[in-house]
Amino acid sequence: MDTAATSAPTFRDATDADVGDLVALIESAYRGDSSRTGWTTEADLLQGQRTDPRGVREVIESPDSRLLVVERDGRTIACCQLEHRGDHAYFGMFAVSPALQGAGLGKTIIAEAERAAREGWGVGEMHMTVISVRDDLIAWYERRGYRRTGRTTPFPYGDERFGIPLRTDLRFELLIKELG
Repeated sequence: MDTAATSAPTFRDATDADVGDLVALIESAYRGDSSRTGWTTEADLLQGQRTDPRGVREVIESPDSRLLVVERDGRTIACCQLEHRGDHAYFGMFAVSPALQGAGLGKTIIAEAERAAREGWGVGEMHMTVISVRDDLIAWYERRGYRRTGRTTPFPYGDERFGIPLRTDLRFELLIKELG
């Protein structure tokens, strides 16, 4: 029996020692051919990088942020960012190893992130932004209780830190969930 497939994930805050593993994980979940193993790929929308060591380090070092590392049997399998923004928290930088996507791990992680934000910061809402053409991903978040707001912000065309767009209609839509 494969114990990696049956043991429960553990959560901890990222440290500088995690930066390389986290960049590789995030890139593998969203960009390039490796991302096509999972369903969260953005490879048909964007080329180039999803993040870099500086971006990951900034989240780790920010006093209002946490970057949660999800491990199973000592191996990094997922991560997510939580940022305290007054009366709400922001959820981002969410990545699950492509080989493990579709097996319920994402549901466990988002539930833990919501719990941590609610209990740690006392916030009543979780906010996130999703590329508005990602209908399958938005539907997944809606099944988790997030609602579309219709409020969008432009994609940062020309800033390759966020990738090289393959389409001209990209923008981010704000999704919100009441945490109760």
